[in-house]
Amino acid sequence: MLQDYLDPINAVGMPDQMDSAIAMEFLTTVKTGVRNYAIAITETANPELRKKLKEQLKEGIQLHSELYQLMMEKEWFYPYDLSKQFEIDLRASELAVKIAELDLFPKDTDRLGNFATPYN
Repeated sequence: MLQDYLDPINAVGMPDQMDSAIAMEFLTTVKTGVRNYAIAITETANPELRKKLKEQLKEGIQLHSELYQLMMEKEWFYPYDLSKQFEIDLRASELAVKIAELDLFPKDTDRLGNFATPYN
């Protein structure tokens, strides 16, 4: 597997993996936003601004909760089963290493269309 990054077989399962990676990145970003709103609330003296920040904080927490639930339903995230989560993280890191090792400039680039075409 992963001998040739243009080989369509390497795309098998990739959409689901990308969806889970994007969701995890989004979850992390939302979590950071929630943390930043909480900090901003403690540092503002303006009552109107504080009220707006509290509203944004509540919306951020709600978004985090919805995304968290979606990821658990899709089985992309196992916060209560560390062995399953470790397995997912290990596979993701192994795949990242394999992708990093791909030859992005292969010597043989003879192709017809998008598929590698062996000569007979």
